[in-house]
Amino acid sequence: MKKLLFSSLIFLVSIFFTALICSCAGNAASAQEYFSIGMAYFDLGKYDEAEKWLNRARQSDRTMTASQYNLGRLAFERQRYDEAARHFEDVLKRDPNNVLALRAAAYTRIKTGDIDIAQRHYSRLLELVPENADDGYNHALVLYAMERYGEAEQVLEKYRYSLRDNRDLLLIYARTQSAQNKVEAIDNFSAWLAEGSDPKVRYEYALALEYHELYARALEELRKAITEVTSTTTDIKKSGIRFALARVLLVADGESTEGITEMRSAVEEGFNDAGAIEKLIESGKVTGANRDSLRDIASGMRRAEAARIEAEETKENVLETDPESGSQ
Repeated sequence: MKKLLFSSLIFLVSIFFTALICSCAGNAASAQEYFSIGMAYFDLGKYDEAEKWLNRARQSDRTMTASQYNLGRLAFERQRYDEAARHFEDVLKRDPNNVLALRAAAYTRIKTGDIDIAQRHYSRLLELVPENADDGYNHALVLYAMERYGEAEQVLEKYRYSLRDNRDLLLIYARTQSAQNKVEAIDNFSAWLAEGSDPKVRYEYALALEYHELYARALEELRKAITEVTSTTTDIKKSGIRFALARVLLVADGESTEGITEMRSAVEEGFNDAGAIEKLIESGKVTGANRDSLRDIASGMRRAEAARIEAEETKENVLETDPESGSQ
């Protein structure tokens, strides 16, 4: 530890004296020296100093591109994504085929929410380096976010050799197929889950099984998904899975009351989408007594929601007329 601290101290001292010499030498100092100092500060996490020296180095044609690119990296590290994107895209104006800048610009545009621009960058990037599966994955993610599922699938088709070894690729592949209601999604979800478990993915797998009327398997996966949800799970709720379980039970076996029991459990656990229940009623897939029970559940949810809204409005009105009534 002492040796590491001593080495860092020596490194800082060397930077200081180099900077001092460059400042005194004025025009005699080379842009390459400015660039080296800027990158040294970058590596140390001293971003203000790094930015200062890289901006100096940017003034020279010799180090302009490298400096601009690293100023983009610097802005990205500071979560100044719009600024970072401008730096990367300035590099591309001078060098449209710069793979590093293209990759950085594409990823940064995802951060800024400019999905269309990110898609164009990834499209160009894959023209230059079509063999890069990581870039293909990111491009597919962007297309998926744009709901261009068929195009996302086509991109991933180019990396079939990587699908079984790259679980991220395999998962987005399954999701693009599922979004198009393709039966092939079932095998790909199954392959992904064979190497690990995740309640959200298992839920998506169950929905694909349900769509293709493989109800027994869908029920099995939904029950597993419920057991996999923990207190730290944030991307899916147990109540939502239980609603899907209730729906499959009601559709698969119209005579059983088990689906209604599950639906009531879902509501008790926090499921509050009365519209989803009403949509199930309107689908015509649930009949008889179960349909009447669903109507009762949906009506109860609507009444509870109306009562909650009325209570909140009453409280707001009281506070408006008597602001001190809300203080303790």
